[in-house]
Amino acid sequence: MRIVAGNYKGRRLKAVPGMKTRPTTDKVKESMFNIIGPYFDGGNVLDAFAGSGALSIEAVSRGADRAVLVDRAYQAIKTIHDNIAVTKEEERFSVVKGDSFKMLPVLAERHEKFDYVFFDPPYREQKIIKMIQTLVELNLLNPEAVLICETNQEAHLPVQLTGFELLKQVDYGITELTYYKFVGGEN
Repeated sequence: MRIVAGNYKGRRLKAVPGMKTRPTTDKVKESMFNIIGPYFDGGNVLDAFAGSGALSIEAVSRGADRAVLVDRAYQAIKTIHDNIAVTKEEERFSVVKGDSFKMLPVLAERHEKFDYVFFDPPYREQKIIKMIQTLVELNLLNPEAVLICETNQEAHLPVQLTGFELLKQVDYGITELTYYKFVGGEN
């Protein structure tokens, strides 16, 4: 696994040991960023199921200001810290250990606001729509925030989602990426 583009291009990242975490392939990651970027002029990132941290590290490499990475697994948190160290800009990342659902109110208390949100939950735990609704309720999204959801094909994310515009759905075999833009008004 490597960083595909930007300031950290070519640097190698570790995968989380074991079989509980499924890393996004470089091919899917490159395609994902070509759709939402490929480069950013600032912005804050939330990686709700960070795993190795590769998606948010890629976003910061491509110009996002900073990223908040949330994961509940000890091995994932350890791997995230190792991978962030590769950037030599650890101050641009905030790592939070805990359940993503439970951490959203904590992020709201810290007055966090996000321009990009990555959802790559374990395929058996598809709670993306509920989490999106919670992001809106807690006022965690900036206007026109882009949400990128990586699921399997059985997730069937909706085309119509109140407060959001579907930007694109792309199929990569067993993986499906769904992109939403927040149009729910000024926060």
